[in-house]
Amino acid sequence: MRKIWIWQQENWPNFVWDTQKINLLLGNVKSLQGEMNGIAKIIGFNSDTIVSAALDSETLEIIKTAEIEGVILNSEDVRSSVARRLGIEINNANRNHYIEGVVNVFMDAVQNCKEELSQDKLFAWHKALFPMGVSDGYPINVAQYRQSVEPMQVVSGAMGKEKIHYQAPSSESLQSMMEDLFSWANKEDMVDDVLKAAILHLWFVSIHPFDDGNGRIARIITDVFLARADGLPYRFYSMSAEILKERKTYYDILEKTQKGSLDITRWLEWFLRCLATAINNGKEFVKKIVEKTSFWERNRNKVFNERQIKVINLLLDDFFGVLNSSKWAKINKCSQDTALRDINDLIQKDILKKGTSSGRSTNYILKMDN
Repeated sequence: MRKIWIWQQENWPNFVWDTQKINLLLGNVKSLQGEMNGIAKIIGFNSDTIVSAALDSETLEIIKTAEIEGVILNSEDVRSSVARRLGIEINNANRNHYIEGVVNVFMDAVQNCKEELSQDKLFAWHKALFPMGVSDGYPINVAQYRQSVEPMQVVSGAMGKEKIHYQAPSSESLQSMMEDLFSWANKEDMVDDVLKAAILHLWFVSIHPFDDGNGRIARIITDVFLARADGLPYRFYSMSAEILKERKTYYDILEKTQKGSLDITRWLEWFLRCLATAINNGKEFVKKIVEKTSFWERNRNKVFNERQIKVINLLLDDFFGVLNSSKWAKINKCSQDTALRDINDLIQKDILKKGTSSGRSTNYILKMDN
């Protein structure tokens, strides 16, 4: 006998969870959020460094949430659009109207996170995601809930051998179900906004109210409540990037939860662990940007050639392996003699120092603090 879907449970949508287990994971997330908040405050929310970090992380989030659904956005167009919204001057003046709409949806979620969640807001987001009213070449209902009398199913497999992973509620029940979701989302209660982000994500995709775009809008709703929880004017990490890395696990845990009881402990555990990883990666990313900015500020009066700037920036980012003269020559497509002159010049300027190896294994390390 098949288990009933989660929305068919008698007490739907009164979710329950193991408070002890979840509070432990939630405490870790809140601690990481506090660390991120502290770093941002020390640097200054209006500093070029922090805005640059926000540009990179918010661009990443927008690209990755689309990629989860198999939609590939032009990264430069996304970055240009985000930059304009952040007030950053850019050289690329090209505008892609579709991407502008997608970016506006994310920015609305983060910058207006204190506004109530509503049907009008979701419809506006949906219209921005599907401005032509089509998905994969097929017409869909835009800015309105699905209306088909056929069941909305998530299936896989060849025709005749389909596997039903999930079946959503009927279209007739969507209006009342979404009103319940909005009522709970906008209610001021003791549920932490991080938990609200996780619960609403699951709740929304379980209702599956639109013909398409449900996953992306679920993650936008998640962005709203994570922005509230962060208490910051910008986003410095990408939850969607982590979900993409764990996409199979993401869909597996959703499927198991939607076929289970109203106890959503396992879903919350997965969500909080994924979020903790995302914030921790974001924190390290911001630290790197701070180190890079500080380095160039300390050495602003020193003169470097283009080859030196190129390698220094590589070392400040994610340089793979050790730096030696051969690798320098290969990176810059120059002679070994030129590479050695460049390196020795940087040693004299107190930018590089020799590593512990010598002879043919001589390598060089960037001095991060002069």
